[in-house]
Amino acid sequence: MADEITNGSAALGAQLSLQKLYIKDVSFEAPGAPQIFQDQGQPQIQLNLAQQVGTLAENVYEVVLTVTVTCKLAEKTAYLAEVQQAGVFGLSGFDNTNRDAVLATYCPNVLFPYARQVVSDLIQNGGFPAFLMQPINFESLYAEQARRRAEGATPNA
Repeated sequence: MADEITNGSAALGAQLSLQKLYIKDVSFEAPGAPQIFQDQGQPQIQLNLAQQVGTLAENVYEVVLTVTVTCKLAEKTAYLAEVQQAGVFGLSGFDNTNRDAVLATYCPNVLFPYARQVVSDLIQNGGFPAFLMQPINFESLYAEQARRRAEGATPNA
């Protein structure tokens, strides 16, 4: 979808540039260590994603992708890893709809591999088995959010 948006807007002179990638915030907690390493059981992993878009200047946006991974053994938290991976993106020549779609799909797709690597390193460096985060379909998430907004805007008959 982002390719279609970018390619469709290219004829209109739309431009997209990645100006900066950086970690805005990072946190790792293992509240039960070292005793948690002795516990047996099937870990329960919860993954939460969030993203924020802020305007830095005309046609310049900061996109922050927050990835939070919580692992529990029984009722005890084994670890909690959170990364805010950010990027500064320049976008010009897009109409509002396409700009919003690029910021919500293409930009998080750029940030995700970096966030995934940081989360993986944090968990392994915390003494836990490797965690491989599966790819995320940001286009599908954006489409679902748009559908929900449209349903919420539709008056009930």
